[in-house]
Amino acid sequence: MSLLPVETPLYNHTLPQIEQWLQERGCKQDEQQLHCWHLSYGTWQAELWLDIEQITVRYIGVGEGKQDIQRSFKYSLSRQDIEEAVFSGP
Repeated sequence: MSLLPVETPLYNHTLPQIEQWLQERGCKQDEQQLHCWHLSYGTWQAELWLDIEQITVRYIGVGEGKQDIQRSFKYSLSRQDIEEAVFSGP
């Protein structure tokens, strides 16, 4: 299956395309909570949730005092915009 152009809003992608994109970016799907994905990227780790209206990302232990940082991105953003925001790190 091929992905749509990177400028395409994420809401135009099918769920299998979004899952393929996450896998290609190194994310691992949680076996118990299928909407949850895990990412280990160099010096940081994150959890991603595929919510109804947005992708929510929690960067684990990277904030002040080792607190988590959480951000959300609407599916109306392009795949490229979300990719740049999420995978550039906290």
